[in-house]
Amino acid sequence: MKILVTGVAGFIGFHVAEALLKQGMEVVGIDTLNDYYDPSLKAARLTRLEPYPRFRFLNVDVTDPQALQDLVELHSDLEGVIHLAAQAGVRHSLVDPYSYVTSNVMGQVALLEACRHLKKLTHVVYASSSSVYGRNQTVPFRETDRVERPGSVYAVTKRAAELTSESYAYLYGIPQTGLRFFTVYGPWGRPDMAYYGFARAISEGRPVTLYEGKGLSRDFTYIDDIVRGVLKVLGKPPESGMSRIFNLGGDKPERVTRMIALLEQDLGKRVLVERQPRPVADMESTWASLEKVKEFCGWMPEVSFEEGMKEFCLWFRKYHGV
Repeated sequence: MKILVTGVAGFIGFHVAEALLKQGMEVVGIDTLNDYYDPSLKAARLTRLEPYPRFRFLNVDVTDPQALQDLVELHSDLEGVIHLAAQAGVRHSLVDPYSYVTSNVMGQVALLEACRHLKKLTHVVYASSSSVYGRNQTVPFRETDRVERPGSVYAVTKRAAELTSESYAYLYGIPQTGLRFFTVYGPWGRPDMAYYGFARAISEGRPVTLYEGKGLSRDFTYIDDIVRGVLKVLGKPPESGMSRIFNLGGDKPERVTRMIALLEQDLGKRVLVERQPRPVADMESTWASLEKVKEFCGWMPEVSFEEGMKEFCLWFRKYHGV
């Protein structure tokens, strides 16, 4: 099976591509290696993929319709698409909202326009986000919840991407599945995420910023569990013209203070904490209902938060020479 993975140099894209390659799949990976965070980390991920003989990397911008059209003409035998390219980061969407609209909305449209011309395409799996639940207060978040009260521009663009996929499934018969990821973490992760930033601060003896709020917690999901979920869903496409959405989460909200304690333990250094008011765009707590995806394909997370944080810290210390 030949699969296109967008955002292949990104955190999730890299891990998904590697898992596909290990299964003997052929992977065409695209990325632009932009500088939202350290491009050298993205390059290092790609270096791990390059030895696989069935891997091909192309520097293609998912927001460029002509480049995508050229790609699908060159690789007209693509059977699956895993769309993970996006402008990530809730808080940064307050600083540069335009980049989110371009990457996450235009990118979704341009990709699906290209997918219309793939005759062998059986399934498009794309990344959404827990952020679409916005200012919802009832937890756990269920796929049937209303998602009309976004708390950030990032959330707006991810919900717009879901609606775009719904329309393309209806209009052109493209089978699609959106996955609402909940706080994905682990080795080779994104430096802009809190757990990674805290690890760097702790290792360098700097204080970490902890936002105020007794209920500050996240449904952390280990990267290996996310990869298993993506591949399970990819192998079970819906009927032509159908679009569906599943949560992928850790099944248990963990307090941010617990994350800090685990980092302190696994990095072997004391943590200095500075408290600040929580940014208005940040959700206080997230928690995924997994009933729907469990019933569909039997997926449930397997890696505990303690085990996952330990694996991240082992990688972090090796990669950064700590």
